[in-house]
Amino acid sequence: MCDRHEGLFPFAPLSQTNNPEETLRQVAKQIEQITDNQLRGNVAASTAIISGIALNKEIIQRLLRSEIMEESVIYQEILLEGKAEGKAEGIAEGIAKGKAETASQIALNMMRSNVSMELIAQFTGLTLKEVQKLQKVSAQKLKTPKSSKPKRSPKP
Repeated sequence: MCDRHEGLFPFAPLSQTNNPEETLRQVAKQIEQITDNQLRGNVAASTAIISGIALNKEIIQRLLRSEIMEESVIYQEILLEGKAEGKAEGIAEGIAKGKAETASQIALNMMRSNVSMELIAQFTGLTLKEVQKLQKVSAQKLKTPKSSKPKRSPKP
């Protein structure tokens, strides 16, 4: 394959071939010959993505070195998108957990003030079952004695 046709390398494993794995092996050798690091990374990443249509990931990972693909702007963009999505999911999960803990704390405070279970559920957004479960857990915690360490008396 001629150097002017690097853009076609990703499609080679999809061509009419009896052995797409061997074709990818040959393409990988050609990709390693590309001297421009960014171009080499972009072609390797594109080849890996498109080869996934015809080959399983183990073969692709074995034949295309991941460190070459990591130089790709495509790879870097996918990585950044994944990190941003993970961060957003983590934030959303943290907010949801914080809201649930706040609702539970409000419910406990309302229970201590002898507010009815129905009103607690209405004001906190918890279900009646959740409020009842919270009441049981709270009652069990009150019954369980806290272990305390014996205090040492100061030495005379």
